[in-house]
Amino acid sequence: MENKYFSDIYDDFFNVKKEETVEENNNNDLDLNLEIDNLYLDDESKNLLKQIINYMDKYSKGEETNYINFNIIFECKTKECRNKIIDIIKRSVDRNHYVINSNIYNLSLFELNNKINTIELYNANGIITINDLSSFAMQQDNNKKIFFYNESLTLGKKNITILCGSKEDITNFKTYDEETINKFFNFRLVEVIPTSQDIYNEVLEKVELNDNEKIELLDYITNTHKDINDYTEYRDKLISHISFNKKIPTIKEEKNINEIFSELDELVGLDDIKRILHDLVNLIELKKKSDLKINDVNLHMLFLGNPGTGKTTVARMLSGILYNLGYIKENKLMEVTSKDLVAEYVGQTSIKTNSVIERALGGVLFIDEAYSLSSKLSTYNDEAIATLIKGMEDNRDNLVVIFAGYTKEMQDFIDSNSGIASRIGYTLDFKDYTEDELVKILEGMVRKSGFEMTPEAVNKVREIIRENKDKPNFGNARFVRNLFEKSIILHATNTKDKKSKKVLRTLTDKDINIDNILV
Repeated sequence: MENKYFSDIYDDFFNVKKEETVEENNNNDLDLNLEIDNLYLDDESKNLLKQIINYMDKYSKGEETNYINFNIIFECKTKECRNKIIDIIKRSVDRNHYVINSNIYNLSLFELNNKINTIELYNANGIITINDLSSFAMQQDNNKKIFFYNESLTLGKKNITILCGSKEDITNFKTYDEETINKFFNFRLVEVIPTSQDIYNEVLEKVELNDNEKIELLDYITNTHKDINDYTEYRDKLISHISFNKKIPTIKEEKNINEIFSELDELVGLDDIKRILHDLVNLIELKKKSDLKINDVNLHMLFLGNPGTGKTTVARMLSGILYNLGYIKENKLMEVTSKDLVAEYVGQTSIKTNSVIERALGGVLFIDEAYSLSSKLSTYNDEAIATLIKGMEDNRDNLVVIFAGYTKEMQDFIDSNSGIASRIGYTLDFKDYTEDELVKILEGMVRKSGFEMTPEAVNKVREIIRENKDKPNFGNARFVRNLFEKSIILHATNTKDKKSKKVLRTLTDKDINIDNILV
């Protein structure tokens, strides 16, 4: 203990530790500046963030004597950029003790319904982020006043508050108390969308590609990244696709109506569905090219059927058909479930549902397992249904809605919601596939993937389908897809020591694997 004590005195006297600390701090400054330069912020924001970090360091050393409350408005598009900035500020706070502590609290304005005491939050946390600004609109006027009153009491203390949201959300939020926000929030950071080269470099850090694939990747990103809303989601999906498929995705090409119908007609089974869609298109085209007084075609639909019967596949094709006919502005199918529409608190569901509707405008909104919106299952479901009905009515010329799910459950759901029933123009019944159709579907998957099957393998597939087809919740084509994928995995194991290309691409009955398949 004494040796350590005198050693510390010695080091302090000869300035050993101080020199090490100065060097360490200089290295930290360089690291933080490099991190800030790599953030997707505009140049003005990068310089401002560096100045803030530098000022806090100087204040902690006594080189600056005026304490500044660094309350920041951050126009952000992604959580990733927000979290990186918070992390940079936290590490700076850790070393210079600029605020009461380095604890972080991410306050969602949804939480105000739970009577969060913001004064206590500021006493316990040095860094506060305020998020989900759009949800403030559903608060009662009294709650809004209390919130801003508490903010006026706390924003001048030794904390850093970051107001996070889109430019639109921030502008709307300021209208509730512009005086308080302008008084205390004097710093602004702005996130920018990365370039195609930025995203390209990030993807290359995660996947290994040869030179030709790198060119394909850059071409793909250049042609597709402009239409994205969240670059992090786009990037991560692209990385996952390349990692799993071992190839760059192809750029989606618009298909004409004949090409789409050719693909539809090639699908196994679905004869009634194909007939209905052909008839629908014939009616639409007749209306467009004649002077006959034909009522506007109601295109909102019900898709009834068990899992794996082709509902989503047909919905995607229908989107392309309606786009080619000019009935929708974009070839866009937005797939959601009740979880994407219903919120957890009173007043939030209409906001959440309207947000989905707005993103689907100009295309097709596909609501899978729509029977989950039954009022018997949640008190907030009625709010979602009412919002959907209004959205269908208000946007009848700019939105097609498809409600999909199990036949019985969907029939009960529609029977209990007359508002939706009256707005449905077409009901498509997707029947379960027959045994022969399911075998044919699997054979098609095998061919498309470059494999072939022995007759013994086909017979084993048929036996497995026959044994499982009548079980509850049988997955139809989904079951067949799982069977195919499991068999490919087992085939890889069975042929690991083989070199013959014929053997490698031939599935035998020993490869057909039903283990761990959910029916």
